[in-house]
Order: sequence, then C-alpha cells, then structure tokens
Amino acid sequence: MRIRAKALRKELDISSASSNIIRLVRKEHYYINAKNVLLFYPMKYEIDLLDLLNDDKNFYLPKVNGDNLYVCPFKKGDELKQSVFKIEEPCSSPVSPEILDLIFVPALMVDAENYRLGYGGGFYDRFLGKYPKAVTVVPIAKELCVEKLPREDYDMKTDFIIKG
Repeated sequence: MRIRAKALRKELDISSASSNIIRLVRKEHYYINAKNVLLFYPMKYEIDLLDLLNDDKNFYLPKVNGDNLYVCPFKKGDELKQSVFKIEEPCSSPVSPEILDLIFVPALMVDAENYRLGYGGGFYDRFLGKYPKAVTVVPIAKELCVEKLPREDYDMKTDFIIKG
C-alpha cells in the first residue's frame, strides 16, 4: 500500500494541491481559532503548508529523537538540520506539546473514517495518543483518499481530512 501511494504521489500536481489546501485551511474554524500549530516540513511529493508561516500564529515543527517526536518552535528563516530520516528539522529546543491547539499530520493515504497511512515508523500515532487535546488534520491530495485502509490497534484516528 505504501509503495502504491508513493508511486501515485509522483504523478500528482502537489503544488496545486498544496495551494488549494492552504486556501481551505485558512477558512476552517480549527485554524482560525488556533494559536499554536504544529506543521510538518514537507518531503518531496508531500503537501507543503509552509506558506501558513506567514500567518499570525505560533508555529512548531516536529523533531525525532529515538522513538519520540518532539515539538520545536519554528518561524520563517529559522535554521533547519537534516535528520537521519532525511527530514528537515528545527534546531530550536523542544517545548511541551500540551500547548498545541492544532496538529497537521502527514500521510501517504487516508480513508473515509479519518485514518491515515503513515510512513511506518509510528511516530505520529504514539505522539497523538499522548496529546489528545489538539485538533488533528491530515492535508492530502484527493487522489490519495480511499474507502478503507488496513489498520492496527495502535493507529490513531484524526479529526479532519482536508483534500486538495
């Protein structure tokens, strides 16, 4: 399933999907009301939400250490460092995830029940299980939505899927 999703993403206009999603996100109550927002730094063929950094909110990016995902402040122009997973991560020190109002979660695919297919590391599922207060949103190209994904007991359901 992951192989299929990765192959399909390469054929999509991710730039257009990203622009559409950003436009839609800015109209959503969960974004308008949020003060502290966790984004993800996009990998190739992944939805890019970094234009949201222009908005008047406190933004954070994830940083992985061992099996844990940490939340680090980030604003435009801040230094990034590539992780062992080849993901750009902030150099700032972690803060308490409990301050987050909104978490954007990356995915390879999503289903009609708001479950996601991640990259297989379980970082977000473990993280979301600990901090259920924040609203969780998966931004994704509409072509990567399916009726039902296979899932495990530890897979976390998200609050919203926003399609572009």
